[in-house]
Amino acid sequence: MSAQAARDRRARDAAGFSILELMFALSIAATVTAMAVPQAVHALDEYRTRAAAHYLALRLADARIGAIKRSTYVGLRFEAVGADYRFTEVADGNGDGLRTVDVQRGDDPIIAAPDMLAWHFNGAAFGILAGVPDADGRPAGTSDGVRVGSSLLLSMNPNGSSSSGTLYVHGRGRAQYAVRVIGATGRVRVVRYFEVRRAWEES
Repeated sequence: MSAQAARDRRARDAAGFSILELMFALSIAATVTAMAVPQAVHALDEYRTRAAAHYLALRLADARIGAIKRSTYVGLRFEAVGADYRFTEVADGNGDGLRTVDVQRGDDPIIAAPDMLAWHFNGAAFGILAGVPDADGRPAGTSDGVRVGSSLLLSMNPNGSSSSGTLYVHGRGRAQYAVRVIGATGRVRVVRYFEVRRAWEES
């Protein structure tokens, strides 16, 4: 083969991919994308749900600080909105603690605008997913995510303690978190449910 013929052949070989090679490369790219997208969606849902739980914990911690500063009861009041909940920060205005009837009458004033997790974290909502036990390891019994007593008020005492309760937050997928308030100390904890281990662990 002449030097010119060899150069021509190398030029043809370097000119580009054949249609078969191109189709093979595209099929590999499509397969990798199909595998990566669900993982990315799951990771984003996990991130948003975790952020929503920590946001809720921060709102409760702020209410506790507010109660100490004001030397009066401050808390969050929860109201059902469909299957989800709206929450509002309220303060004791007549010296008898936080009471639903007092909030309704305006005796216990609203001190912050109503809020919902979904307004800040797409897909996040109050609730317990099917098959997930409560944070004490017992069957949940219901999907209701607000477990703070029949008054639906979580109240922070000016002495630093609080009423007790657990707020469950989930995402669009299987991400499940809980925000726990320990009454004696007013401490707020965020825990996450791990399905593989079937256990709640601090987050």
